[in-house]
Amino acid sequence: MIPVVALVGRPNVGKSTLFNRITRSRDAIVANIPGLTRDRHYARTQWEGQAFLVVDTGGFEPVVDTGIVAEMAKQTKQAIAESDVVVFLTDARTGLAPQDQQIAAYLRKTGKTVVLAVNKAEGLPPTALAEFHELGLGQPLAVSAAHGSGVGLLLDAIVEHLRPPVPEGAPSELEHEHEHEPVAAAESAEFEPAPQQRVIKLAIVGRPNVGKSTLINALVGEERVIAFDQPGTTRDAIEVPFERDGVAYTLIDTAGLRRKGKVFETIEKFSVLKTLQAIESANVVVLLLDASEGVSDQDAHIAGFAVESGRAVVVAANKWDKVDAYQRQQFTNSLHERLPFLSFARQHEISALSRKGLGALLKSVNEAFKAAFAKLSTPRLTRALQEAVAFQQPPRAGTVRPKLRYAHQGGQNPPVIVIHGNALDRVPNSYTRYLESRFSKVFKLSGTPLRVEYRSSHNPYQSER
Repeated sequence: MIPVVALVGRPNVGKSTLFNRITRSRDAIVANIPGLTRDRHYARTQWEGQAFLVVDTGGFEPVVDTGIVAEMAKQTKQAIAESDVVVFLTDARTGLAPQDQQIAAYLRKTGKTVVLAVNKAEGLPPTALAEFHELGLGQPLAVSAAHGSGVGLLLDAIVEHLRPPVPEGAPSELEHEHEHEPVAAAESAEFEPAPQQRVIKLAIVGRPNVGKSTLINALVGEERVIAFDQPGTTRDAIEVPFERDGVAYTLIDTAGLRRKGKVFETIEKFSVLKTLQAIESANVVVLLLDASEGVSDQDAHIAGFAVESGRAVVVAANKWDKVDAYQRQQFTNSLHERLPFLSFARQHEISALSRKGLGALLKSVNEAFKAAFAKLSTPRLTRALQEAVAFQQPPRAGTVRPKLRYAHQGGQNPPVIVIHGNALDRVPNSYTRYLESRFSKVFKLSGTPLRVEYRSSHNPYQSER
C-alpha cells in the first residue's frame, strides 16, 4: 500500500501551510467525520519518484481527555498509528513549549519514525534550533512552510525513511529500464487483453453502513473460502482471496480491523485513510452506494480519488430491493448529478444481503480489469486518431490549428495514449475529453478511465522567426 506521512504538532505551528506546500495544491480530499468540528485533510503527492499520502491533523494536545480538543487528539493519534513517518512540526518563533514536550513523549512511546521540523525559521540563526534537541527526536530541520525554504531537505528526509534499503550488489534501476518497453510484436495486435491467470485486486469502498462487509461475505461465502488477515508493516489490511468461474480475486476490505481499546469510535465509523490506501493498491474499485440514501459528499470524494488515481471503477447500488420506484428514481438522479465524471463506469443494482446481482457485478469487474491493462497497437491507435480528427478537428487557437499526427500507448492501468504533433499545447480540454471518449468507444474500454497526453514536435526554425 502507498505509505502515509502524518503532520502533527500543537495548534498554530503551520501544519496546514506545510501541507499545502508539500502537496503543491489546496485541492486536498476532505473527509467529514460525524461528531467532529474540524476536518482532516488528505492528499496524494510525490517527491523524487516516491509517492505517499499526506495527512494534515488538527492541533494535538495529547493529555486533554474531554471536549472537542480530546476528539481532535483521537483523530491525530489514529493518524499517527496508521502512518509510516510522522513529521513533528514545532515553532521557532515561540520556541520550545510544554505541549511540544508532551507530544514528543507520546511519539517516543509509539515507536514511530519521527522527523522533527522547526517551522518559521526564516531569518533566524542556527542557534535558534538548539533548544529543540531537548525533545530527543534527532536533528531538528529548519523550514519555512510559508516561504518554502528547507522544505526540500525535509522531503528528502521523509523519502529516505519511506524507501526500503537497497541490498548490496542489487542491480540498479537503469539495468531494468528496458524490461518494460513494448516489443515490436505487440504492436501488431489491435487489442491484447490482460492475462487471465493474473489475480484481480478488488477494493470494496464506500461510506459506513452501505454494506461493504456484507458484500464481501456474500462473495466469499458463495465459494466457501476462509478469509485471512494479512499483516502489514505498520497497520493491518484484511485481504480476502476467493475464486469464481476460474478467475482469482483478492478482495481488499476497507473497513479496518477492530481492536478493542485501540480503535476510536469515530474512526471505526469511517476510516478515510484505509479507503485511500485500498484504492491505491487495487486494480479495480467497486464503489458501493446505498440506494436508500443517494450520493453524498463522501461518496463523491472517494470516487474522485479513484479517478485521480487512474483506477478502474464499477458502481454498485446496494439495498436496491429495499427501495420503491420513487426512491430508485431519486437515487438515479443524484448519481448522474453528483458523479458525472464516472460516466465510463458500469452501474449495477444489487442486494448484498440476498446476494442478488453479484454475478453481473463481477462480470463488469473482469471487463474493467481487462480494459485497464489492455495493450493497444500503434497502427490501430493512429487510425483511430485520424478518424477522430476527420470527424471533428481541434478548434483553432488564433491563427494556429493544432496538428495531431500519430499516437501510441504510453502506459496501462489506466491506459495512456500519447499523441504526437504540432502546437498540441493549444488543444483545449473539451477536445481532449472528446478524444478520450472516442478512444474508449473504439477500443471498448469499459470501466476504466483513459488518459491522453501530448508531445509537440520541436520546430528548429522557431527561434529564427
